[in-house]
Amino acid sequence: MSLPRQLRDESDFDQLPDNIPITATIADIQERKGFIVYYQFVIDVKTKGGIRYLIYRRYREFYSLHQNLELKLQSLSGTYACCLPVLPGKVFMGNKHEIAENRIPELNTYIKSLLNCPTWILLDDLIRMFFYQTEYDSQQRPRTLRRLRPPTRKVKSNKPKHDLLSSPRAEAMFDFRGSGKLELSLKIGEVIFLLRRVNADWLEGTIRDRSGIFPESFVKILKPLPESDSDGEGRIGSGPPAGSYSCLRCHLLQPQGVDTREVFQIGNIALNYRDAEGDLVRIMDDEDVAIMVQEGRNQRSKVKRPANQYGWEVHVTLSTDISLYNAELL
Repeated sequence: MSLPRQLRDESDFDQLPDNIPITATIADIQERKGFIVYYQFVIDVKTKGGIRYLIYRRYREFYSLHQNLELKLQSLSGTYACCLPVLPGKVFMGNKHEIAENRIPELNTYIKSLLNCPTWILLDDLIRMFFYQTEYDSQQRPRTLRRLRPPTRKVKSNKPKHDLLSSPRAEAMFDFRGSGKLELSLKIGEVIFLLRRVNADWLEGTIRDRSGIFPESFVKILKPLPESDSDGEGRIGSGPPAGSYSCLRCHLLQPQGVDTREVFQIGNIALNYRDAEGDLVRIMDDEDVAIMVQEGRNQRSKVKRPANQYGWEVHVTLSTDISLYNAELL
């Protein structure tokens, strides 16, 4: 008994050779240019043995395959009679790209139905040669293969909506140039959303994708922070706790050079300012502060500053170090 008759009689799919195509799907279309512009269908083929490859076929090759199969089946009768699936007809007018795109679902249905025909049809040389990967096919490089992508869907994310009008915020009344990564630079008119109070003079906030600390005197509070978001150092009527730290960003003057620190323990530092002659003066009491303020007013910077800001520099030194002064302390 011949192999086709044996397969037909036993309906044994397992006896198909491993190189017989069993599934195929159009993955995309590709434009080709020569004397005319035409489109090829990029077909993903899988054999019974599990091998996958791509072939490139034009519609006219589908049409030729269908015509030849019809002629062959017409010569058969009786047991081997088979009804072929319907091939989408020719289109003579229209945009070639749109025609090719619209043919993909119909041709996919045709291919699926054709490969679901009796096993003796799958062994026909016409079908085997149509789905065979030629040397030309193997040399092609697909572009996108849109229809082979895994199915995806948009997931609607339910982001919590922030009520901006009820959020603690402030408006910048003056420009402020932050130094370092911790300080937030401000421009006049910007709205800052407040995160917390650092101390009595500094706040932490955010502007769009930037966050940092900034002096409260540079802004106008539009909606204050709740009491729970204020640190103990900034609360009215509460003194600094024992062992607290200064929140000044200071340059510590030492004999070996300048050491920049973020915080200093209160008991270890002394505050100083430079007078008109450039000498360092240690601030010992309120009278020294008044002198510093007066000199600051006399030498006010031309840069626009808030009314309570003056152009002096406060220098931090170790309280035990007197080597930086022109004269010994009395």
